[in-house]
Amino acid sequence: MYFSINTSYKVFMIDKKTAIYNCGKELFSSNGFKDTNISDITKKAGVGVGTFYNYYDSKEKLFMEIFLDENVELKKNMMVSIDLEDEPGKLIKEILKFNLNGMNSNPILKQWYNKDVFNKIEQLYREENGINSVHFLYDNFIDIIEKWQLEGKMRKDIAPDFIMTIFFSIINMDTHKEEIGIEYFPEILDYLTEFVMKGLAI
Repeated sequence: MYFSINTSYKVFMIDKKTAIYNCGKELFSSNGFKDTNISDITKKAGVGVGTFYNYYDSKEKLFMEIFLDENVELKKNMMVSIDLEDEPGKLIKEILKFNLNGMNSNPILKQWYNKDVFNKIEQLYREENGINSVHFLYDNFIDIIEKWQLEGKMRKDIAPDFIMTIFFSIINMDTHKEEIGIEYFPEILDYLTEFVMKGLAI
């Protein structure tokens, strides 16, 4: 009897966390991170504010979990949509293009362009995973870079994580297109990618 009660209790607790997660995702998607607060989420989920803190330390923590899950889903879709056997220059362009389009079309991932929001999320991630962690949006592409280096298609004198930082720098320019000149986008990203890939090629 004790086992049965304990099992039901665990299921009930999991359901509460799922409700908080799903309602948070819905509200973040419709209202944005800034205009969604914990009381909005708990009210929609039908739980108390105290219950929220049983699972998440903050609104940022919940958003980061949702953001990372959405990013993983984007990467999965990307991996079945691109040809990993394409030559490096073409493949990187396809990856960056797919990533930008995916982030622009997803209301959760689009928060990346809100630097007030994203800086908090990135800081939280680095606090938990180390200040020198590879940027969490692109770290799984290191395997592709290492493969190219082993195949002699890319320079080996530059560390893979540093190469990822170079690619992140290109992507990050999209958040500054108004400052640079929106009339130059997305062509400037294509040219920069081309120049970088030529510099990395052997």
